Amino acid sequence: MSTSAALEYAQKQELDLVEVAPLAKPPVCKVMDYGNYLYNLKKKTKGAKKVKKTETKTVRLSIRTDTHDLEIKAKQARKFLEGRNLIKVALIFKGREITHTNLGEQKMKDFFALLEDIATIEQAPKKTGFQMIMILNPIK
Repeated sequence: MSTSAALEYAQKQELDLVEVAPLAKPPVCKVMDYGNYLYNLKKKTKGAKKVKKTETKTVRLSIRTDTHDLEIKAKQARKFLEGRNLIKVALIFKGREITHTNLGEQKMKDFFALLEDIATIEQAPKKTGFQMIMILNPIK
């Protein structure tokens, strides 16, 4: 179909003539409502942005972290869990603290006790090098 005939056809339909494949021989055109097409395209991309991937947030503790500081860190972790994020609790051992892993496990249990209404343990406390790691999952 010639360009002038295609334009005339599109005007009769009250639509737009849009070039779909300009590099093809001959170029391919389509009769459509271009404004509606752009609106739907924008709507699809906006919907794709809303999908949120879960992130892993880290909370660092120490054997010497006191109860009030532990509560503050638990409050921050609670916000992360409400945002559907995983929590990686890392307890760092400094110097000779490494010999007291039982104190580290107890500190991890105390921290989890503050969050057990909203979280479950995905990975139990495990010692790796100079730190002990526990991963918490939000309850679905």
